[in-house]
Amino acid sequence: MYGMEIFLGIDTSCYTTSLAVVDGEGNLLFEARKLLDVRSGQRGLPQNEAVFQHVNNLPRLFECIGSNFSAAVFSGIAASVCPRPAEGSYMPVFRVAASYGQSMARVLNVPFAGVSHQEGHLAAGIISARGPRAGEFLAVHLSGGTTELLRVRKDMGTSGQYFSILILGGTNDLHAGQFIDRVGVRLGLPFPAGPHLERIATEARGELSLPSSVRGYEISFSGPEAAALRLAADGIPAPEIARAAEKCVANTLEKVLRKAVSETGLKEVLVIGGVSANRYIRKRLGERLQHRAVGARVYFASPELSGDNAVGTALLGMSRFKNIDITRLPKEGNA
Repeated sequence: MYGMEIFLGIDTSCYTTSLAVVDGEGNLLFEARKLLDVRSGQRGLPQNEAVFQHVNNLPRLFECIGSNFSAAVFSGIAASVCPRPAEGSYMPVFRVAASYGQSMARVLNVPFAGVSHQEGHLAAGIISARGPRAGEFLAVHLSGGTTELLRVRKDMGTSGQYFSILILGGTNDLHAGQFIDRVGVRLGLPFPAGPHLERIATEARGELSLPSSVRGYEISFSGPEAAALRLAADGIPAPEIARAAEKCVANTLEKVLRKAVSETGLKEVLVIGGVSANRYIRKRLGERLQHRAVGARVYFASPELSGDNAVGTALLGMSRFKNIDITRLPKEGNA
């Protein structure tokens, strides 16, 4: 194994510490993640506390790597150093990944690549969804910290894969993940609430609906949140509110994506981020957007790679070190 090229990716997002190792053909060799701890009843973490937890988590994750790989075998190291590929994009949590990655690269005398967290999501989504195939496509990034409608172009520079990203729209208040988490916590579910809300929603009859607020490409989830909390205060069963929240997210995305497909002419859509792992949202959105009246082709990152992870970071690092287009890697056996 140690005769092959091996690349390490590090990602320290708002709620997950992640490491991943890929080879020079994009095959995932190792992955480890640790969710940050959020005390019961809380709806998030301040950045300073998240940074502290990342600093404590990374040595433990590196112990897992150490049992499989010697550090000396790494051909290059990549880290998520900022939220998105834009000037001035900054968040303290990503300084942990950047510091670890740069320090390791210097000690091992191997190249270092700094990538953005959003690009990592796009890379993991494209590889795991086996698309989009076009050079330009629409994407929706749905998580606890991001709800954005993107116009994305795949680019190959002199040093590997890049994504040119134009933000078409997004939320002007709560993110989709925040909406799900706040409703879930109000229903007595642990944080992050997404998987727990999805579980109880399967018990619903699905007769309730929450309003979806869309103006152009701008989304608002504060109104739906208030409506959901009123339902909870009125004693409506938790499964019914949970399903209504899922339906609200799906309906909201359908509205903005129908408009984007029509106005841009781009028919391929990639959905990434932790919220996109929700099975109900995936099914409803896929069926409605792929209806012949719309004609879109919707790709979802695999459930395993929808949430925050370092796999896309490692893939982009490998791409930039070897000047390889990851979207053209052989499909079988890759991450």
